[in-house]
Amino acid sequence: MLLARKGRPVTTQAPWLKFYGEVPANLDYPQVSLYQALAQTAQRCPDAVAYDFFGYTATYQEMLAEIDTFARALAACGLRPADRITISMPTSPQGIIAVYAALKLGAVVSLIHPLSPPKEIAFFLQVSKSKMVLTLDTFYPAVSEAMKESAVETLILTRIPDYLPLLKKWGFWLAKGRKIAKVPADPKVRWFADMMAAKHPEPPAVEISTHDPAIIMYSGGTTGRPKGIVLSHQNFIAEGLQVAAWAHMNPQDSILAILPIFHGFGLGVCINSVFMGGGKAILVPQFTADIVAKMIKNKRPSIIVGVPTLYEALIHHPVFLNADLSCLRGAFVGADRLPRSVKETFEAAVAKSGGSIKLLEGYGLTEAVTAIMCMPMGEYREGSIGIPFPDMEAKVVEIGGTKTTPTEQEGELCLHGPAVMQGYLDQPEETAATLKEHEDGKTWLHTGDIAHMDADGFFYFRSRLKRMIKSSGMNVYPAQVEDILCQHPQVEQACVIGLPDQAQIERVKSFVVLKNPAQANPETEKALIDHCREHLIKWSCPRDIEFRSELPLTLIGKVDYKHLQDDEIEKLRSSGAYIGD
Repeated sequence: MLLARKGRPVTTQAPWLKFYGEVPANLDYPQVSLYQALAQTAQRCPDAVAYDFFGYTATYQEMLAEIDTFARALAACGLRPADRITISMPTSPQGIIAVYAALKLGAVVSLIHPLSPPKEIAFFLQVSKSKMVLTLDTFYPAVSEAMKESAVETLILTRIPDYLPLLKKWGFWLAKGRKIAKVPADPKVRWFADMMAAKHPEPPAVEISTHDPAIIMYSGGTTGRPKGIVLSHQNFIAEGLQVAAWAHMNPQDSILAILPIFHGFGLGVCINSVFMGGGKAILVPQFTADIVAKMIKNKRPSIIVGVPTLYEALIHHPVFLNADLSCLRGAFVGADRLPRSVKETFEAAVAKSGGSIKLLEGYGLTEAVTAIMCMPMGEYREGSIGIPFPDMEAKVVEIGGTKTTPTEQEGELCLHGPAVMQGYLDQPEETAATLKEHEDGKTWLHTGDIAHMDADGFFYFRSRLKRMIKSSGMNVYPAQVEDILCQHPQVEQACVIGLPDQAQIERVKSFVVLKNPAQANPETEKALIDHCREHLIKWSCPRDIEFRSELPLTLIGKVDYKHLQDDEIEKLRSSGAYIGD
């Protein structure tokens, strides 16, 4: 049995502890690497199914063997301790195997969206100083273009059919595979399947501390450029065990892994927490309402997690509504506010189809891996995001300070505990502005979110102190979009806002002042949107652009984005199209 350390006990004054039920207030966190924590699960339940990918399954014992094989292959290709490898993959066996294999070697994994455009990929490769990249063959053109400006030595390519049963391989080839361009001869390219088939020597054993960096994920910065969030092995182990304990996860459970692995919610909850609890992850590489509804009907997961738009889609989908939903024992939602109508309609649909569950809202952020608080099982408070997980502490402080606010008074939400990040990659000023030592001697994560706590310790999210838009559950950072727009030679000024949207929760709109006002026409609008699409992932691109002769300013001379947003919302209200509160 590997040595374990109990997490620092949460203060006994924490009012939320009385709502824990059977969930322990403190957990034991093994002082090991994330790979070793997974190996513990494989030793405990070797024959339990670890993942299911459209019918291709692997037990924990088999998955660990796959990880070990790929770790040997990566070492043979030159990946060494502390090296960085970028993984740009959908939720699939190859992506998961690669993450844990690299971590076994003591390398650090940088995770990015596979649909990122070349210039954004180049930025991530430069920031992470990656030595290798793993992606799908279909993304070869974008990644190879981005690599020209990087120090990447090896590009590992894989194909989705590599892990599909025979009939599904043929189906994939007929539907999509034959349309994928052939990869040209490239001395830097290695193929995942060949690496797995070859024999490689065992690499030297590596001493890895549980506090060593493990994963880099990306968020927005105050400068408008994404910043790397450095998360340790312990961060992921702690958050995974906390989620597993909260959901009472066991080897009989299966979770629908809908969310992508480059997102903390996807890797932290849908994959790693399942592996910490010994359950099965049902991998879904692409989200559509049709795919998810059919997966729920055919695979019968016991737990589903997702963003509000997922549940909004399901409650209107005939396949979901006509499925036997008695398999479900847990449903969780995060990444945005959940409309009560969606919650009630979903619960009623499940009840009508044989189930009896509550849709539980939670809260998290990548700076703490992902989910770190949630409604207790069976509990409900109108508008609440729940209570902190075991060993996580939360409080609300005065905005701009560190003094705790009285109960029910709004302020900035701060967090402390073993899931909190190490800091921002090579950005000490950003780190110091976010991780602050308070009077109690503890380092607290300032989330930038406005919230309040009630007398029972339940927290309520109000709004974002940081300017951030949630589009289809994805973070959009206006400063980044504005920066890209202002790089266009026709643009003098730009301001980006988020507006309520039925399909996307929020849609991105931009206001632009042109250097030559005479060029304000549909052709210029299209050119600017195309410019954004070249540099940004599609969720970050404006849906529409409104040209202005000038932008409103605050009293201190800053662009008054709030004024623009309020005006647009008032227009939506007047037209009857507003869908907010």
